[in-house]
Amino acid sequence: MKPISLFLEPYQQITLDQMRRHHSTPYLREKAAALLKIADGQSVKEVARNGLLRPHKEDTVRGWVRDYQRSGLGAMYQRSRRKRDFSP
Repeated sequence: MKPISLFLEPYQQITLDQMRRHHSTPYLREKAAALLKIADGQSVKEVARNGLLRPHKEDTVRGWVRDYQRSGLGAMYQRSRRKRDFSP
């Protein structure tokens, strides 16, 4: 697979650092930490296996980076998984 890199503007780095330190939702703190580590030059493989609270699949972490590059902070939030009621 092609190595992934992430360039962050100073304001993006500050925002992700604040999210990593203070956000009330654990999965957002973890995603922010992953993005910061990749921006600092660590590989996706390294971050996925050893750099977070628990190991993740490389494709998962790669997806976080890709989504952040496409859509910014909004992409970090999970979409609702609740099934909608069907109405005929």
